[in-house]
Amino acid sequence: MPEHNDCIFCKIINGEIPSAKVYEDNEVYAFLDISQVTKGHTLVVPKQHTKNIYEADDKLAESLFARIPKIANAIKKTYQPAGMNILNNNEEPAGQSVFHLHIHLLPRYGEQDGFQAKWKVHSDDYSTEDLQEIAENIHNNI
Repeated sequence: MPEHNDCIFCKIINGEIPSAKVYEDNEVYAFLDISQVTKGHTLVVPKQHTKNIYEADDKLAESLFARIPKIANAIKKTYQPAGMNILNNNEEPAGQSVFHLHIHLLPRYGEQDGFQAKWKVHSDDYSTEDLQEIAENIHNNI
């Protein structure tokens, strides 16, 4: 698999840096996030170095996302969380700090478990026509 010498996740995949491995196959490596925002917080990464979702081709995305339910269900079976957030950050303004595509599986154990995802709803700011225009603009770039 191609690697980037300065990528911490490539070094983890190659065994140069230790990790608590959860799952591995030919395409994907999953390991516990060292931060453990919640117990069982797991990162799922493609073995092929890819900066973020914008650089992922269909084959890589299919391979990566096909493993998510299997790993999420193993976490659920092991720790019985009340729920799970599946999170991916792309580019620094969105919170990406390691520039190797990765998916966070964050088991949730209740409101006080240390993780919050909050946003302000702007539904009153957009009319039905505005939403249709936004959807069409995005659709035109697919």
